[in-house]
Amino acid sequence: MSDEGAAAGQAAARPARAVALRRIAAPAAGAAAALGLAPFDVWPATLAGLIALAALWQAAPDPRAAGRAAFLFAAGYFGVALHWIVEPFFVEPELYGWMAPFALFFMATGLALFWALAGWAAARARLGLGGFAALLALAELARAHLFSGFPWAMPAHAWIGTPAMQWAAWIGPHGLNLATLALALAPVALWTSGRRAAGAAALAAGLALLWGAGLAREARPLPDPRAETVRLIQPNAPQREKWDPDRIPVFYARQVSYTMAAPRPDLVLWPETALPGLLERSARPLAHIAEAAGGAPVVLGIQRSEAGRFYNSAVLIGPEGEARDIYDKHHLVPFGEYMPLPALWARLGITGLAARAEAGYTPGPGPRTLDLGALGHALPLICYEAVFPEDAMGTPERPAMLLHLTNDAWFGTFSGPYQHLAQARLRAVEQGVPVLRAANTGVSAVIDARGGLAETIPLGTAGYADAPVPAALAPPLYARTGGWPAVAAMLALLGLAAARRAGGR
Repeated sequence: MSDEGAAAGQAAARPARAVALRRIAAPAAGAAAALGLAPFDVWPATLAGLIALAALWQAAPDPRAAGRAAFLFAAGYFGVALHWIVEPFFVEPELYGWMAPFALFFMATGLALFWALAGWAAARARLGLGGFAALLALAELARAHLFSGFPWAMPAHAWIGTPAMQWAAWIGPHGLNLATLALALAPVALWTSGRRAAGAAALAAGLALLWGAGLAREARPLPDPRAETVRLIQPNAPQREKWDPDRIPVFYARQVSYTMAAPRPDLVLWPETALPGLLERSARPLAHIAEAAGGAPVVLGIQRSEAGRFYNSAVLIGPEGEARDIYDKHHLVPFGEYMPLPALWARLGITGLAARAEAGYTPGPGPRTLDLGALGHALPLICYEAVFPEDAMGTPERPAMLLHLTNDAWFGTFSGPYQHLAQARLRAVEQGVPVLRAANTGVSAVIDARGGLAETIPLGTAGYADAPVPAALAPPLYARTGGWPAVAAMLALLGLAAARRAGGR
């Protein structure tokens, strides 16, 4: 071969190698970005991963390649962040284990399609990195609401546990998401235009603003805790044993003994589906629990049926064992608590994983509070509902606290339970009210109105914890306005990017 031919062959190979490297780098950067989420909590990894995504998107030769880069990044990100999604399928592996890899694959790639669309559209319209950031934030907003919504593992969740988390009180989770994306992508826009010093300065200034304002809010003293105490009950019933007839009495006795321990609290909180029977058949155990509580109100999770329908509920038990009030979970888990297109799945013999009723659960009417008397009104959130910011607001009366009853035994023992806890902390910041969280296997926690952990029971531990009920703060900006200002900011950034593009013609 001539020297000219060899040189031509090498030149032709270079673009192919570059494409291959980009296809490896994108999912690797996404996987690294997921390390900012619990339980790793390495927030710089999320920021660095998003910066890498911006560089890869910027270098893409055409819209299709830009969309592919965003898709591969997001597939890597969600694949690592949501790997716990396989855990429920191994509770009964002989029935559902074969579904686990398909569940993770379709979850990660399905969510990645939202990012791919944003990446392709921003490149197709030549909106630059500012437009890309706006479209990514809108894509995250869309996946939080479409098809019943799934706002788990947002990039903004990397700030939970840091001072920057406090921004959720002003701009909410989606506003914080937009700020996170803009913080990562804006410096790359400056660097690639030759203004490296300006890019570094923008990154440093953005971090300083996030951190400094958050520290300032954290520095303000919290109001003194209330005089009343709450007792969190954590029976630590592994999911494979939870419904075992031989183990049910053990877990029940454990919860009752914790409830009756001295000194008596002012409120007792049991986790989701803490009793195995249906509410209408549980008069004796409810009376037994009320006696153990010594007259203190008890809120616990239980299933109930009415007119042939089944509900995943929370019940407030009075001093005589009466069901004083009932809340029915309304935001159900698709494929867990109900099956879309149920007739199709029934023919295949597949039912919801978490639903004890063959037809799955029926959703309740929506958020509502329970009247706890001297303790005020409390808004229950059952398991999955705590990941939706809108489910923690919108009741006629502002609650004094959120009650999170959950069974995180479904999520395994590594990342899922900690990510769920982190999102409950964010709900406290957004609403300025404490969250009292009783989890079957943990982590149970008393969370103050700024998202701090005032008391916890570790994962995988049976026990109870008493703590004063934290006081609520005045309603923060997000609790008064909701997510509309964040949406307006996304649209404004998108409009600015479009105007810049039009002005550059």
